[in-house]
Amino acid sequence: MGPLYSVICIMPELPEVETVMRGLQAVLQGRQLRRAQVHRPDLRWPFPVGLASELTGATVSGFRRRAKYILMRLDTGLSVVFHLGMSGRMLIRPTGANDRPAHEHMTLDTVDDITVGFVDPRRFGSVDLIDTQREDTHRLLAGLGIEPLDDAFDASCLANALASKRTPIKAALLDQGIVAGLGNIYVCEALFRSAIAPTRLSSTLSPPEIRRLVSEIKATLIEAIAVGGSSLRDYVQPDGELGYFQHAWKVYGREGERCAGCPGEPGCAGIARIVQSGRSTFYCPHAQR
Repeated sequence: MGPLYSVICIMPELPEVETVMRGLQAVLQGRQLRRAQVHRPDLRWPFPVGLASELTGATVSGFRRRAKYILMRLDTGLSVVFHLGMSGRMLIRPTGANDRPAHEHMTLDTVDDITVGFVDPRRFGSVDLIDTQREDTHRLLAGLGIEPLDDAFDASCLANALASKRTPIKAALLDQGIVAGLGNIYVCEALFRSAIAPTRLSSTLSPPEIRRLVSEIKATLIEAIAVGGSSLRDYVQPDGELGYFQHAWKVYGREGERCAGCPGEPGCAGIARIVQSGRSTFYCPHAQR
């Protein structure tokens, strides 16, 4: 086991959660848990009664991501449902390497001396337990829409979902009941790449626009996952390297800057920021219609 490293997410979106899940998979899958400990009664909600005893002695058989949730499957037929909240992160270190970090509320030790700790200073994260066969009936997962990287997420699927929507397209894409896992950053980026204004009513998108939007959603997420998600504050990958998709952001966080899609265009005043449903939206009013 090498030196201390961590899997950290601040305000995680789908690519960040996928990266964290892959990091956990690399160090936990196939390993038996020698001991599980819960160090406080609750995070956003109380820890499940008997969680530590259910995990102790179990072997981790696999992982699955659903939207922004990580499901750790055990050979006992149970799945642990993790949500990182706003400040949650997973710390991976050699067992006994140092003292338990501040705000580490749950600790897993494997039989071969790897420790994984769930650290969450703001305690907006959550941990729950469910039968693996019933994962999709969990109260946090049951109402989720289609995964944007699934083959079934295509232009026809999105068109049907948007047909009766009288909300702006950005709000519709952030609706987890329509598309699961999309967040503010990647919706802004995909809409820019699609040349669609975030303020457009969902029902007004044409078939070619919907086809282009689906393609750009998939491409944006795939590119972000490939480089380890975006670095928000101290977000790092399992090997300790910072993710760097933020260097490819075309609009997000770039208010007032020149628009990369309008080189030399006299009508482009640069990237604008507006607030929609309490969230910042970044877009180019000239390039996105």
